[in-house]
Amino acid sequence: MKRSSPRLSSRARIGWRRRRIAIAIAVGTIALAAAATLVVRTHVTSKVVAQLAMGLKPVNVLIVANNARGVKATDPLGLGTAAGQADVILVAHLDPQRHEIDAITIPRDTLVAQPHWDDPVPKIKTLFFMGDQETPPTGPRQLERSVSALTGLPIDGYLVANFAGFRDAVDAVGGLTVDVKARIYDPRHSGADFQPGIQHMNGAQALAFVRVRQNEAGNGYRINDFQRMQAEVAVLGLLRDKLLDPATVATRLPHFVARMKRDVATSFSASALLRLGIAMAGAPVYQVPLGSIADSMVLAPAAFPGINAHGYLEGDYYDVLDPAAICKRLAPFGARGCTNGFALPDPHDVAVVLYGTPHLALHLAHQGFAHVKLAGGPTGADRVLYPAAAPAAGLLVARAVSRGNTLVEPGNVRSVVVEQ
Repeated sequence: MKRSSPRLSSRARIGWRRRRIAIAIAVGTIALAAAATLVVRTHVTSKVVAQLAMGLKPVNVLIVANNARGVKATDPLGLGTAAGQADVILVAHLDPQRHEIDAITIPRDTLVAQPHWDDPVPKIKTLFFMGDQETPPTGPRQLERSVSALTGLPIDGYLVANFAGFRDAVDAVGGLTVDVKARIYDPRHSGADFQPGIQHMNGAQALAFVRVRQNEAGNGYRINDFQRMQAEVAVLGLLRDKLLDPATVATRLPHFVARMKRDVATSFSASALLRLGIAMAGAPVYQVPLGSIADSMVLAPAAFPGINAHGYLEGDYYDVLDPAAICKRLAPFGARGCTNGFALPDPHDVAVVLYGTPHLALHLAHQGFAHVKLAGGPTGADRVLYPAAAPAAGLLVARAVSRGNTLVEPGNVRSVVVEQ
């Protein structure tokens, strides 16, 4: 790190540290801002400041983007004309001891049980909409509970902004410089139209960039929700870099919080946000994605006891995640007891009739399916049929064979049938 002042003696550095601790205890948030400035000047490690500001315990922040249209930035919980669903669902795991931010991204189309809601398309994103129809709105809290159950992590608070609020946040820091990896053309959804290369974007342009998931440029770049989540984390990282630059955070962050406080719905106080921001200044951001394109599938309309109040889901694209895999992935962050609200059976207990290749039969065996019968060659159908009384068995098998568009539906069958 480049020095900005002469190196102090060991005794002098100890004196400075003691005085900073005393000031922090006495005057709270203002002292933390002063401490952040002193960090740059005296080379005290960023971990020390993070622990002074936060303590030793990590903090999990739920970040939500409300996709409501036709609402002002100052109405972050408004439903607008697009149902007010959670378009971005991200848990920022702030670790003061490692001085790192882990961005845990959750697919918005994740199937989760909603037994207390009459939601015909029980995706995790719709919980925000269901809760925000109540008075007062409870969307963030509903989503907070479901995300905590799915990830096995406690959620310490939330931040919610709508599209207009995100646009204003980017403009508030003077825009962002983004590296567009390939041509993007999405006139029907986000309106994005970018040539490849490094370019400076204002708030409206950055919003269009992060929303792309159906790029029509024909190059395989930004064509699904999982690639979009990568872009979201990258752009949020750029915003964080500008906002939490250690050299300017003590002055820029308070100004930003004051400007944006009307555009954000949050359970944190302004002083708590300042403490977290100062603590994480300069911390690297790492994405921790939950799920992949292989977890995506098309579920046909079907009876599914417990999935919602009526026990019946409408057909749509869903992401079906494995809670056991999630808990294993998030164990370093303290995950325990992950659940999506319904149980997947043990693959050893599921019989599979396969119309496909011997290679797929071997793949299923490696996934733990002990009863696989190769009944014929590929049919080209890309379909999974399951006994109507065993939808969870169908989901389990589909997770093992799906390529992103596999149709999963009930049928007049005794075993789960896979048609490759």
